Amino acid sequence: MTKIVIFGVGLIGGSLALCFKGKPGLTVVGHSNNPQSVDKYIKRQVVDHATTSMEEAAADADFIFLCVPVGNLDEYLIKLSAIPLKPDCIITDVGSTKASIAACAARLQLNRAFFIGGHPMAGKEKSGVEAATSHLFENAFYVLTPDASVPDEAYRKLAELLEWTRAKLIKVDPVLHDEVVGAISHLPHIIAVALVNQIAGYNESNDLYQNLAAGGFRDITRIASGDPIIWRDILINNREVMLKLLADWNREVDRFIRLLEEQDGDGIAKQFQTAGEFRSSLPERRKGVLTSVYELYVDVPDHPGIIGQITMLLGNQKVNLSNIHIIESREDVPGVLRLSFREESHLDRALELLKQENYTVHV
Repeated sequence: MTKIVIFGVGLIGGSLALCFKGKPGLTVVGHSNNPQSVDKYIKRQVVDHATTSMEEAAADADFIFLCVPVGNLDEYLIKLSAIPLKPDCIITDVGSTKASIAACAARLQLNRAFFIGGHPMAGKEKSGVEAATSHLFENAFYVLTPDASVPDEAYRKLAELLEWTRAKLIKVDPVLHDEVVGAISHLPHIIAVALVNQIAGYNESNDLYQNLAAGGFRDITRIASGDPIIWRDILINNREVMLKLLADWNREVDRFIRLLEEQDGDGIAKQFQTAGEFRSSLPERRKGVLTSVYELYVDVPDHPGIIGQITMLLGNQKVNLSNIHIIESREDVPGVLRLSFREESHLDRALELLKQENYTVHV
């Protein structure tokens, strides 16, 4: 029986556990320092066994997944280095930065165990084991960052185990990983936070900013609502990369300042054209490091019961809605209903049903 241990059975750790649990020859053990969390893991049937003892969890483990916050990864790896581990045990993590934990593993003697950094590039708006699902990683990129000293056989074993996630595995150097993910995930989070805080400052003297900031502004700044402690640790951990990226971002902002100062309309249009062309080349509706949101917009007439008709239509066909938002202010149509879904398949089905009923729908 292959023993898989998961330290930190939250959204990511819990979803991994659900991918492995019940599969032939696999048993899943969860660990938390909190006895109440251990009880929760068992009651929700996310793992086969759970414990508050790190030593008990790690004993005879074939695979160990560190699904704790980035700021705690080194601490857990150091503790594991002091525990007699099973020979050829494979330790991996799920942190969104890779260079620092790879360097920590290289410094440690892991008792004949092997460390392979990992980053499943998928997530949800909600956190915690309650949000865990075995479908979380399906068709998402799962980055692995093995050191050159890791035997090919160890990498192969981990890759075979991760086939249960149905993710797309990709091997990347840890330093390169941090540079790329810093640019496509960490930098957008900083920009979103800075933009929201800028508008919040204006709103202190005029609450019209907040009143009119629904719709598009709320959508483009959605990622500003990330967990403050988690993002504190990620950004400090990736500090050198972020400083370079922010310097590059400042140069992009300075370019727009110059274009506006010079009233260079052609230059501004070219910036939008270049951005549009690159963005159009990006893969659509593929799971990535930024959480996908499955939403559509329905133009609705101002008729009594229209919202109930739409929700009943979807509900009768087992389409699950996660949120409904009535957008009251729009000039070109009487009203807009924003429907949100947790699963892409439900979005597709809703789109089909609404078009069949001749609703005007925008994705």
